[in-house]
Amino acid sequence: MTITLTLGDPAGIGSEIILRAFSRYRPRCPVRVVGSGSVLVATYERLRALGQVVADPARLEVVDVPTPEPIQPGQPSALTGALSVQYLQTALALGCQALVTAPIAKAYWQKAGYAFPGQTEFLAQAVGAHPTAMAFFARSPHTGWVLRMVLATTHIPLAQVPSHLTPTLLTEKFRLLVASLQQDFGLTQPRIALAGLNPHSGEQGHLGREEQDILAPWMQAMRAQVPQVTIIGPVPPDTLWVAPAQAWWHRDTPSPWDACIALYHDQGLIPVKALAFAQAVNTTLGLPLVRTSPDHGTAFDIAGQGKADPASFISAWQWAEWLWERRFGA
Repeated sequence: MTITLTLGDPAGIGSEIILRAFSRYRPRCPVRVVGSGSVLVATYERLRALGQVVADPARLEVVDVPTPEPIQPGQPSALTGALSVQYLQTALALGCQALVTAPIAKAYWQKAGYAFPGQTEFLAQAVGAHPTAMAFFARSPHTGWVLRMVLATTHIPLAQVPSHLTPTLLTEKFRLLVASLQQDFGLTQPRIALAGLNPHSGEQGHLGREEQDILAPWMQAMRAQVPQVTIIGPVPPDTLWVAPAQAWWHRDTPSPWDACIALYHDQGLIPVKALAFAQAVNTTLGLPLVRTSPDHGTAFDIAGQGKADPASFISAWQWAEWLWERRFGA
C-alpha cells in the first residue's frame, strides 16, 4: 500500500507542511507526493535559506503536475485553484487507496470553474460515492481518549441548515458514523450524542421546534431500527462539548458518549479546533478509499514564511495509515 499526499493549493502552505512533515515523521509504508515539482523545489530552497530542516523533494517520489507559470506563495489565483483540482484528479487516476490532502481554497476553485464546496464533495462525485460524511477524529495526547465527530451538514449557509435536516440526511450520516465506529474502532455498541439545533435544544419548543418536530422523532425511529446503538440527545449545543473536553484533559473523567453528530459546520468545528487543533483530522466516511486532511486551511497569509506547523498534517498522515490498516490491511 502507498500513501498519496496531494499538495493542495500551491500558493498555500501545503508544500511547506509536506516537506516539514517528511523531516519529522517516519512513514510506515511507501509514500508519493502529487503536486507541482517546481513548487516543492522552490519551497525547499526557501525553507533551507531560513535555516530550517526539511525534506529534499529530489529524494521523494513526486508525481509532477507542471505549472504553466511560476507560483508565488500567498498569491492564490484561478490557476492555483485549477492546479489543486488537477492534483486530486491525478491522485485518483493512480488508483490510490489512502489519500492525505493538503488544504485547498474553495473560492479559487470557483474562480477556476469548479463548482464544488470542497474536496469532500469533489472526491465523492469523482468516485461515485453516496452518501458520504465529513468526520473529525483526534486522539488526546494527555489521556489517549479519541474524539470522534460527524457533521450532518457541511459547507452551506447557516440559514439553510434547518431545511437540510431531514430524516433521510440524518440517517445517512448516522449509519456512516456507526459503520466507522464498529469497523475502525471496534465499538460494537457505540454511544452517540446528537446535538440540538437551537439554544437549550429548543426549550420544549419555546426557542425553536426542530428538536421536537425533526430530531426527537428521528432518534426514536433509529433506536427502534438500530437497538445496539445508544443515541443520546438532543444535547443542548452549549453543553455538548463539556464531557468530551473533560475526557480530553483528565483520565478520570471518561466521556458518556463515543462520538457525536453536530448539525452544522461551526457547531462542530469551533470546539474541535479549540480543543484539538494540532491533533484533529478531517476524514471522509463512505468513500472506497481512506481520505484524511488536516483541520486547517491554506494559510495564505503565512505561506512561504517558514511559519506553518505540520502537526495536523502529520496527524492526518498517521490516521490515514491507521485507518487503511483497519479497513484493508491483512
